[in-house]
Amino acid sequence: MKKSSLALAALLLSLGASFTFAAPASEIWTNQCAKCHGADGAGKTKVGAKMKLRDYTDAKVQAELKDDAMATAIKSGVTVDGKEKMKAYSDLSDADVTALVAYIRTMKK
Repeated sequence: MKKSSLALAALLLSLGASFTFAAPASEIWTNQCAKCHGADGAGKTKVGAKMKLRDYTDAKVQAELKDDAMATAIKSGVTVDGKEKMKAYSDLSDADVTALVAYIRTMKK
């Protein structure tokens, strides 16, 4: 019994070491996105105004957005006329990107 308990504990520790915990989407937004898109997603920042960013609080804008397109934009960045409009966040996990897209959806008023 003792050997099996030790083996189970070792297995759980090794599994725990391989899991990474995703940061909350709100934290990712604050640290990576809010500078341009604004804390509330309205895009009312100096950078947001200059780049004519969409207002994610607008229900019409939200209706036009597709989850897969947002995920691609986050992971791959956005380029318009050969110029980088938004850098790629390829270091985010798929789980983080999915959570971030869901977080953006909560901004709709």
